[in-house]
Amino acid sequence: MSAAEPADLSGPDGTTGGLDTIRGRMRTTRQISVGGVTIGGGAPVRVQSMTLTKTHDVAATVAQIAALASAGCEIVRCAVPKTEDALALAKIVKLSPIPVIADIHFNASLALKAIDAGVAGVRINPGNIGGDDKVALVVEAAKKAGIPMRIGANSGSLPKHLDELAQRNQAEALVEAALEEVRLLEKLNFHNFKISVKSSNVPTMIHAYRMLADKVDYPLHLGVTEAGPPATGAIKSAAGMGALLIDGIGDTIRVSLTADPVKEIEVAFDILKALHLRERGPILISCPSCGRDNVGVESLAIEVETRLKRYPEAFEVAVLGCAVNGPGEAGDADFGIAGGRDVGFVYAHGRVLKKVDSETLIDELFAEIDRWIADGMPRPKRLKMAKSAALAMAEMSAIPLD
Repeated sequence: MSAAEPADLSGPDGTTGGLDTIRGRMRTTRQISVGGVTIGGGAPVRVQSMTLTKTHDVAATVAQIAALASAGCEIVRCAVPKTEDALALAKIVKLSPIPVIADIHFNASLALKAIDAGVAGVRINPGNIGGDDKVALVVEAAKKAGIPMRIGANSGSLPKHLDELAQRNQAEALVEAALEEVRLLEKLNFHNFKISVKSSNVPTMIHAYRMLADKVDYPLHLGVTEAGPPATGAIKSAAGMGALLIDGIGDTIRVSLTADPVKEIEVAFDILKALHLRERGPILISCPSCGRDNVGVESLAIEVETRLKRYPEAFEVAVLGCAVNGPGEAGDADFGIAGGRDVGFVYAHGRVLKKVDSETLIDELFAEIDRWIADGMPRPKRLKMAKSAALAMAEMSAIPLD
């Protein structure tokens, strides 16, 4: 999917399953552009990350940006804590395949240097940048350069005057901190920005974004800050951002993991794919296994998932192990496999395609997928299953081996 391409919410059968209502409920009508990547106002939910390198190490930073871009990252942020980092941005911007945002705190002069270097946007916290006059200098420079800003608060860096409110209700304190920044930028006649109210506490983050979405129409940048290592961080991010995105709240996301940032991109797209908000690569459906499993569905699913990683195309594949859900779930996907001890069944677009030996089941599945892709990925109209899953499986068992 290209950066400007709208999200496709349709399922394999061409229906949206109610998810078209997400698009209809998207809260933000304002739109900004970060280096040509549109955010808000009906654009797809954008995926971004942040480099871990020292920004002044141009070679290492550009290499990491290239890896992120290859994984699907659409916008990248670089920390700019020192003058040498700001001075390195001009070369990084020139070499980067995606828009670069400068992340700056405490020092307005670094923001001015970053803007001079040609960044596509700046992230500042107006509350710690040195006062309203310093904010005004950065805003004026951003106006002249025609670039947007990101403002907003994190639960770990709220202004002191909101301490009492934060002790009572941290979500309200986050929103108030963000609104103070909004009022300042609006007073300076600047509206080209997005807002974040991140927290490492998932319920606090959800509550804050919901309150903020009811008060503003600027694009919102979602994130569970300091979410943790990949396993726990992915769960927290999915719970927090998923709860908001399904209600139409959020225009760009960053999954904050204690890991290689490429992993952040993978998790971000997994979240968006699960909600049918973005399509990037296949979706795997597999049963959790139980005492009815006669095929070793876990090992089958792992092998199918591994082989699916080389496909950039968007389609669904189901791996099921018994007659209870096998025919129905595999039938709903573009392709599927299900079966018993010695034989398996390959499904395509809601129909049983063939009965094969279990040893060749996965190879047969991917042969059919490759043939379908080569033919242009046609999706025939689905027919509703009239028979019970168990009866359908019993009838299929009588089919001779292919």
